[in-house]
Amino acid sequence: MIFSVIIPARYASSRLPGKPLQDIAGRPMIEHVYRRALESEAARVVIATDDPRIESVAKGFGAEVVMTDAAHPSGTDRLQEVVTRLGLYADDIVVNVQGDEPLIPPRIINQVAHNLAAEPAASIATLSEPIEDLATFKNPNVVKVVADQQGRALYFSRAPIPWPRDAMADDALEALPQGYGFQRHIGIYAYRVKLLNDFVRWPPCPLEQTECLEQLRAMWHGAQIHVAEADEAPPAGVDTPEDLARVRALLAG
Repeated sequence: MIFSVIIPARYASSRLPGKPLQDIAGRPMIEHVYRRALESEAARVVIATDDPRIESVAKGFGAEVVMTDAAHPSGTDRLQEVVTRLGLYADDIVVNVQGDEPLIPPRIINQVAHNLAAEPAASIATLSEPIEDLATFKNPNVVKVVADQQGRALYFSRAPIPWPRDAMADDALEALPQGYGFQRHIGIYAYRVKLLNDFVRWPPCPLEQTECLEQLRAMWHGAQIHVAEADEAPPAGVDTPEDLARVRALLAG
């Protein structure tokens, strides 16, 4: 099974400007992500950026780079431009690895690609991990996912789902009820190229606009998303200066 990895990398970031080029253990963050992706089974790893500073640095460490339009409304639109520029076929599989995941395990890159290849009815595959505490379950910044017994996504939400009505009736509850299989969505995706080509022609749907979750646009239009629990829990990515300090300390150690 052959797949490619595309790593979107934007310079602009409200909380951490120039994020992809931040130094971690003597290398820019985007290089760490790129090297992790090279350790996967991907036949090709491409960095997609709209900034010449990132392009220059990435080419400097030997990466293949595709320059994209700076005006894309979503990351999925950017991804579709890249697969078009690369001339990929409708049935080809690409894995979107975020450029702020310097510790991403290559194992889960392989997992999500293989899962999509094994599910011909699915257009997208993604991963999840168990939610262990009540605060995470209730946190709207943590996306939750519910799937059926065959691993097909039923819904993604920032709300706590599924909601155990009886267990949550106690307002003084301090711990997460056990036995419900709550799952946090992990933001790594494998796509068939055809889905990306369709996606950019679909207008944003009401659910997507309500939740601010792009994957709901695909589900709104009937695309099937496969979800599996990750074989290895990925460390948190880098969104803030505090995250950057944490990752620097980990890699320095």
